Amino acid sequence: MAKRRVLLKLSGEAFADPLVGYGIDPDTVQRVAKEVAEASNAGIEIAIVVGGGNIFRGVSQQAKGMDPANADYMGMLATVINALALRDALEHAGAVTRVQSAITMQQLAEPYIRLRAIRHLEKGRVVVFAAGTGNPFFTTDTTAALRAVEVGADVLLKASKVDGIYSADPKLDPTANRLQELTYMEFLSQELRVMDATAVTMCREHDVPIIVFDMTTPGNILRAVSGEPIGTVVH
Repeated sequence: MAKRRVLLKLSGEAFADPLVGYGIDPDTVQRVAKEVAEASNAGIEIAIVVGGGNIFRGVSQQAKGMDPANADYMGMLATVINALALRDALEHAGAVTRVQSAITMQQLAEPYIRLRAIRHLEKGRVVVFAAGTGNPFFTTDTTAALRAVEVGADVLLKASKVDGIYSADPKLDPTANRLQELTYMEFLSQELRVMDATAVTMCREHDVPIIVFDMTTPGNILRAVSGEPIGTVVH
């Protein structure tokens, strides 16, 4: 029986200190690492793409007036900081981990090499992908879709702060319903903003299902990675 291989997308905001909304909250990172390590030690092959929005976002107000490409590169470097924090927590939780960066910084991380990443996964190591695609103007959602396709992941798991995809913004519309599933085309035609359209299109072209779920509930990352029904499925 083939092993389950997943790509977990963690937003940078998920790492933030909940009291101030930025920085790295050690308790959150350790909880995430513990759940990922438990799944990895159970034999699930896990690759992770991290964002950097808790430190710097290229499209944010803090980048206003900057050259857009330069701002995006700064955002990529922020993802490396998160990746190193996550690696440290994963190693402490008992999961052998490698960080691969799309921007070469050999003192800190391996360069991104697709076949090496796959080999790490086959050996039971968790692989954390940092620095996005290495190119400006691409979101970490698109990076997650690209890496999922490249390493042959069975599913892309998008960890968010909501428990799935809704028919409308539940904060603005009390009648909004959580959707159990929808097709790629339904997602794109409704212009849902839960995930970057480029990422969804790539997953559609390569038949990689997407699951959007709430990571703020303890245990949900382990459930999602393990394949339990959770959140909303886009397929």
